[in-house]
Amino acid sequence: MSIWPAIWLSAQLASLTMLILLVIATPLAWWLTRTNNRVRPLIEALVALPLVLPPTVLGFYLLILMSPDMWLGAAWLRLTGDTLAFSFSGLLIASVIYSLPFAVQPLQTAFQSVGKGTLEAATTLGAGPWDTFHSIVVPLSRRGFLTAMVLSFAHTLGEFGVVLMVGGNIPGKTRMISIEVFNAVETLDYATAHKLSAGLLLFSFLVLVFVYLLNSKRGRAK
Repeated sequence: MSIWPAIWLSAQLASLTMLILLVIATPLAWWLTRTNNRVRPLIEALVALPLVLPPTVLGFYLLILMSPDMWLGAAWLRLTGDTLAFSFSGLLIASVIYSLPFAVQPLQTAFQSVGKGTLEAATTLGAGPWDTFHSIVVPLSRRGFLTAMVLSFAHTLGEFGVVLMVGGNIPGKTRMISIEVFNAVETLDYATAHKLSAGLLLFSFLVLVFVYLLNSKRGRAK
């Protein structure tokens, strides 16, 4: 059994999810950092919901939303002629939602570490909001961006419940590494299961080491 299609497909999904999350999570995290709006706790709770919600529950409701009978699935079917459920596009949407807190929360923490005095000084010197964010906030938050990228990539790479519910088990289309491990165990192919599981275990460990090293450097810098 070849494991490379599942590895390549998982890497594609994780990479695209990471890039989309950077675009979505950056303004969202910045807004959460700066706003005093009363709905902020509600938005933060919605963002963090995938952290505590069982993946199969989230996957179940996403699967229903992507069905042709619902507005999202129906709109996608009209635009593309294909169903959103049990497709790579559906998996991508689900992965962005499922991994959202792993991108938003590190960025929010990084943005909060930028002192108000620094931002006020930039404003006093005539810098506009965009110039302040681009020239000051982003460089000072680079470790937060790196952490968000690494965590969202790793979290997407290892997801199982959402992948199984939304994407199913279609070879070359929605069969990811986690599904391949499940299939290998079901067929008693423990050699393949060991290879994939050990690879994911090592990758996850290295990701955590990288994140903790970044955090320790940030602590020493302060």
